[in-house]
Amino acid sequence: MKKKLFVTGLAVILPLAGLLLACLSSDNSADKAPAAPAAGISAIQFLPDELARREQWEEFIKTAEVIGSRQLTGPEAVTSPWVLTLKKGDVTHRGLWKNPRGRMGGFWEGWTYEIAAYLLDKHLGLGMVPPTVERLFRDERGSCQYWVDDCMSLKEREEKRIKMPPVKVFAWNRATYLQRFFDNLIANEDRHTNQILITPDWRMILIDHSRSFRTSGRFTKSLLYSAKHPEGPKLMSELPRVLVDKVKSLDFPSIKAVVGENLSDNEIRAVLIRRDLILTEIDRLVRANGENKVFY
Repeated sequence: MKKKLFVTGLAVILPLAGLLLACLSSDNSADKAPAAPAAGISAIQFLPDELARREQWEEFIKTAEVIGSRQLTGPEAVTSPWVLTLKKGDVTHRGLWKNPRGRMGGFWEGWTYEIAAYLLDKHLGLGMVPPTVERLFRDERGSCQYWVDDCMSLKEREEKRIKMPPVKVFAWNRATYLQRFFDNLIANEDRHTNQILITPDWRMILIDHSRSFRTSGRFTKSLLYSAKHPEGPKLMSELPRVLVDKVKSLDFPSIKAVVGENLSDNEIRAVLIRRDLILTEIDRLVRANGENKVFY
């Protein structure tokens, strides 16, 4: 589903980490980096004030008054979500509300997966997924996600052949590996270029996770992104050591504490199976390339 998104001049700014993401259709590792990064560049770089604002936005999209709504339809809006105009005090902003549950368009969809993806992203410290909470609308439960204005999608970037500033390429490449890592963990089978959004300052946002957290053998026996990807090797070539250590520490109780009732027990167990597959793949990369090449 296509969304036009843009960070506005509201008093509170969406707290997404300085992440850049590419899931390029024909290249194994996104744009080629011409040089080493500038000092301080990192694919994970939350600031303390950004963390505080993120929780403020969670509260806003959960409790603000709905003063307008329109439903999205068409081939790119399979789940027919609603764009809500929300107002609380002097702040007015939009949220995307959806509540699919069941098979739609040949895929199993679930609105709780949107919330689980955000909570897991938040727990791991990635900052890729916009704040997403459960919210009642029209007397129905569903997920509501902060609508970020003024971004272009990766699809638009590719269609318009927009060049990335060279200074951003290094972080872009690293964020590519993070995207693969995250989608491997949550078994997101529907990542495409309309779900990858790029802010004006080349930060990255991931949206639409209602086709994630699969439990079938296809999603517990192998990784979506690996050396065996149908389009050619798509590796998790460079990863923050702190992220890998945090994933190693995951167990059933810790994931349950993070996601609550948004995932079933079987879905949590499938996450742990994929966690082990990811760690095995990382060990393979370390043996092949050395720790200093894989971890930062």
